[in-house]
Amino acid sequence: MSDARDKQLAIVDGGGANIASLTFALARLGVSGELTTDAGRIRAARRVILPGVGAAKDAMTRLRASGLDAVIPELTQPVLGICLGLQLLFEASAEEDAQCLGILPGRAVKFVADAEHAVPHMGWNRVQPTPGSKLLADLPAGAQFYFVHSYAVPVTDFTTGRCEYGHDFSAVVEKNNFLATQFHPERSGTNGARVLQNFLEL
Repeated sequence: MSDARDKQLAIVDGGGANIASLTFALARLGVSGELTTDAGRIRAARRVILPGVGAAKDAMTRLRASGLDAVIPELTQPVLGICLGLQLLFEASAEEDAQCLGILPGRAVKFVADAEHAVPHMGWNRVQPTPGSKLLADLPAGAQFYFVHSYAVPVTDFTTGRCEYGHDFSAVVEKNNFLATQFHPERSGTNGARVLQNFLEL
C-alpha cells in the first residue's frame, strides 16, 4: 500500500528502544515513517504514532522539552499510542507521580505482584475486544498480543479491548482520533500487523 501518503506518517521520537522493531513492522506493510520531534512535521503528518518504552516521567520530560506536550493533544489526525504511549495519553501515572497529556481521563497504576503474577507483565496474553473497536477490527475475540509493562490503566469508558493479569486492564483505548494499545503490535506477529494495518487505513 505504499504511496505518497506513507511519507506523511510521523513517529514521535521519544528515545524508546522499540523504534527499530516498529520501523521494521511498518516496512513489512509497505510503509515508512519519519522519526521526528519537530512540531510542524507532526502537525502536518497524515497520521502520528506515539511509541514508548521506559518511565512515564522521563517520557513527559522529553515531550515538554520539545513542546510536544502541548502539540499532541491538539492533533486532529489519527494518533496511535503504543505501550507507554497509551499511558501518556491519560492524565497521570503512579510511576513517580507523573503528570501526562490528559487527553483521556484516568491514571496508570502498577501491577501488584503475587505468586501467579510477576511484575512486569511480560509475554503473550489474550485481548477481548469491544464491538466496534477500530484497532481490533477483523480480529477474533481472545487474539493474543505481546506485552511488556509494569503499569497499566484500569478499564475505562474508552477501553475497546481488555486484558486480564490479576485484574482487568485497558489493552486498547479509543477516543475520537486518539487510539492506543498497551501491547506491542510491532512484536505481535500477524495479529499485531492487523492492528497496524487497521490504524493505517483509518
